[in-house]
Amino acid sequence: MSETAAPIGLSWAPKLPSFATTSGSSKSDQAPNPSTAQGSLWKPASELVDGLFVPPRDPRQLNKLARKNVKDTTGKGWFDMPAPTITPELKKDLEILQLRHVIDPKRHFKRAGKSKALPKYFQVGTVVEPASEFYSSRLKNRERKATLVDELLSDQSLKSYRMRKVREIQEIRTPGGNQKWKNKGKKTLKRAKDRRK
Repeated sequence: MSETAAPIGLSWAPKLPSFATTSGSSKSDQAPNPSTAQGSLWKPASELVDGLFVPPRDPRQLNKLARKNVKDTTGKGWFDMPAPTITPELKKDLEILQLRHVIDPKRHFKRAGKSKALPKYFQVGTVVEPASEFYSSRLKNRERKATLVDELLSDQSLKSYRMRKVREIQEIRTPGGNQKWKNKGKKTLKRAKDRRK
C-alpha cells in the first residue's frame, strides 16, 4: 500500500499553470500567444529581474497596471458595489422591472429614463417578512418562485388582467365581421371601414 488515503474532506491539490521549458531556441518557445499571456502568471523576460516580477518605475505604467487590477465597482460613495455577471434569468428580471408600469394598472411608477439599456451595477436581495405580516402580506411557499418572471406568470390576478387586456385589444382591432352586411342605409361600406380601425 504505497498510496495513503487522504483524510475525508482534506484532499486538495494546487492547480498551477504549466510552464514551458526553454530547451530549444525556436520562436514559438520564446514568446507565447499574447492573448494567453495577460491572464496567466507568465511574464516576458524583459519584465523579470532575477526571475522575479518588479513593478515599473514609470508612474504612468504603474497607474495603468493598478487600473487593470482594480475590480469594476461603483466606488466608495456606493460602498464599492460590484458589477454582477448578468445571467439570462437576471436579464429577464431586469427587463420586467423596466416594464413595471405595464404590469399593474393601479400602480403608477416613475419611468427609469428613456435609455433601454440594462443597469450595470445592481444587487438582488430577498425580502424577509416580519412575523407581524404572517397573514396580511406574506407569500406562501407555493407562491414563491425562483425568479421574478416566474412569480408574475403564476399570479392569477395578473393573469386575468393580461387576458382582459388582450381581449380588449382584439375587439378593437378585429374587423366588423358579418355586422357590415346588416347595416342599412347610405354609406354602409364607410361605416364598416370605420369599425375596422
